[in-house]
Amino acid sequence: MSDPIRVLIVDDHATLRAGFRTILDIQPDITVVGEAATGAEAVAAASALRPDVVTMDVQMPDMDGIEATRRIVAEREVTAAIAIVTTFDRDDYLFAALDAGASGFLLKNGTPEDLVTAVRVLAAGDGMLAPEVTRRVVRRYASTAPEAPSPARGVALVEPLTDREAEVLSLVAEAMSNAEIATRLFIGEATVKTHVSRILQKLGARDRVQAVVLAHRNDLV
Repeated sequence: MSDPIRVLIVDDHATLRAGFRTILDIQPDITVVGEAATGAEAVAAASALRPDVVTMDVQMPDMDGIEATRRIVAEREVTAAIAIVTTFDRDDYLFAALDAGASGFLLKNGTPEDLVTAVRVLAAGDGMLAPEVTRRVVRRYASTAPEAPSPARGVALVEPLTDREAEVLSLVAEAMSNAEIATRLFIGEATVKTHVSRILQKLGARDRVQAVVLAHRNDLV
């Protein structure tokens, strides 16, 4: 049996943290290892506890969740995937979070199942964006406008994508899961995971979300 997914909950509202803990701790494969009420506390807790996943609020005293995400991602010893969980469905939060290194973006009005799924997906190394959010990301990052955020155009591939990797990347860009891609292509899910890992390596992308951005900005899909 594999070790449970270790989660750090970050939010300045104690009631919400308690609710998240209740939802997550009843899952047999998830354990909450800590809580933080401010961005500064989150950075310290991530360094001390080494969670697999951090659920991060945006608006907090002391340091906001975007800056906290940036600092946690910059810590070489910390490998946690970060899911922004916010009340506000705002593009500035979304794109700032992705630029800071977040791998997920969820709204607090989602279901408990959404939260549990996000934790599992991020722990598995995937990004977690709803399809409609993915489309907004693609439109923004594919723009040539000067204000469009990084990553920049002209990505230099470590080596060219194979035909199969390009096919897998196009399906990732449609917000399909590994299981869905496996079904579409009549291959095993483990094989899909291998293809995705190779794609991320070749693109120099940190996760699936950034891979989709790079693919669209460089006409790879």
